[in-house]
Amino acid sequence: MTKIYDLSQDLNADASFWPFYPPFEVKYIKRKAEQGVNAQYIMTSNHMGTHLDAPKHFVTSGKTIEQIPIEWCYGPGVIVDLSDMLDDLGMFTPEDIEKRADVREGDILFIHTGWHKYSFFSPTGDEERYIQRHPGPHYSICDWLLKKKIHIWGVDMISTDHPMNLPIGRFLGKGGLEHWQKVRKLTEAKFGADKMDELFPDSAYQLTHNALFPHDCMHVENLGGDIGLKELHNKRITLGVFPWKFKGGEAAFCRAVAWA
Repeated sequence: MTKIYDLSQDLNADASFWPFYPPFEVKYIKRKAEQGVNAQYIMTSNHMGTHLDAPKHFVTSGKTIEQIPIEWCYGPGVIVDLSDMLDDLGMFTPEDIEKRADVREGDILFIHTGWHKYSFFSPTGDEERYIQRHPGPHYSICDWLLKKKIHIWGVDMISTDHPMNLPIGRFLGKGGLEHWQKVRKLTEAKFGADKMDELFPDSAYQLTHNALFPHDCMHVENLGGDIGLKELHNKRITLGVFPWKFKGGEAAFCRAVAWA
């Protein structure tokens, strides 16, 4: 019998938000005891919690959320488990993915790094580790995803890019806590200072955004929920990503789901 699995993280004002973006705010504007109804008001960016980035996020003329064909949001795919090979600031390649699972043309692809266990609501939550020291792909993943004609892929991390290809490793906290220097120092210790330009060239900066969105290859960030269950890993299953129909939206909160 087919079972449904929730692959989404919880979302409220405590949830980790993307650095430099405003946090999630919620308040009651009506209460049952006074007005006979409970009603809430929300103010937030789109880039926290489990969310789908549309091409519009980086491409002026790119598709917005409501323009994404619904058939791209549901279909066959895989959750590839790489958690046993990834640690702080680790890196994975297309070859690592293909060694674990049968990824086919047009699939929905989710990657389980294990990093959701450091998200805010996890019993083992560590917000600095979740945001500043998550693993990421080698930049060669972009050409591979395009060759696979994948429209939607996702990760259980705050971003699909490695921290060294993000503001996190380039200028987060500059002039203040200097988080970027700590991230760079740890990355140099891991891979070698002489390898930094080779692994993280300037051309790879935010590449899973800049190189993929123009080709309608988009992603889900902050996957979680049941994504760590072994029964879902490295096999053919059905996956779905369901954002609200946000007209003009460059991104939207979504519910990510698996059927197996």
